[in-house]
Amino acid sequence: MNAVSSISQIAGLMADPKRSAMLWALIDGTPRPTDELAMMAGLTASSACAHLSLLSSAGLLRLEARGRKRYFRLATPQVGVAVEALASVQLVSEKRSRTEVLQLPMSMRRARRCGDHLGGELAGELYHRLVVAGWLEGSDRQLMVSEEGRTQLAAIGVYIDALATRQQRGCVICHCTEWSDQGPHLGGSLGQALLKLFLQSGWIREPEGTRVLQISAEGVQQINRIARVTTLQVG
Repeated sequence: MNAVSSISQIAGLMADPKRSAMLWALIDGTPRPTDELAMMAGLTASSACAHLSLLSSAGLLRLEARGRKRYFRLATPQVGVAVEALASVQLVSEKRSRTEVLQLPMSMRRARRCGDHLGGELAGELYHRLVVAGWLEGSDRQLMVSEEGRTQLAAIGVYIDALATRQQRGCVICHCTEWSDQGPHLGGSLGQALLKLFLQSGWIREPEGTRVLQISAEGVQQINRIARVTTLQVG
């Protein structure tokens, strides 16, 4: 199947609002039973089964039998990426508010994988601290790591010169605005390196089959210490 045909067929399957609603209900990677998906999409059980069968036969969903119940989940991470990408695009003709456009499930709002880097509220807060602390400088379109940032990042095991040497394309540091209601966050090699550090340190765990990231209590403390600016009290 060529790319044009694949895009057309997949887009056709996702175009139905009821099927879109069920795909979106599964975006966090949690398997859900047929009756729950039917309720979330406003369908009868028989209608939901017909839609789910189409999505499953096309390879967009995976069926898991648990006793008498049938559970469905997104078949691959790539399906989730495609659904999220479509959901995050706003047509010029649409007059929706930001909160209407960006309605991520609660489970994905705190921390999630955004491509090869950390996304969600945690990532937005970290980005903001890096800028305020002076570790990053420049404009959103052309961010640079300051000398202070290089020193401080090296102290936690992230070496900017090494990232620049390994970088073959793209940018060492760039800001990502996907789901921008949570604020921009770091993409590029630096964003990738920080996520790798958090995973290897055990501060964040990535359950299989989902892009929701689980943060340990130690992880919350350690990540929140990065670029934390202490306020001097006068008195």
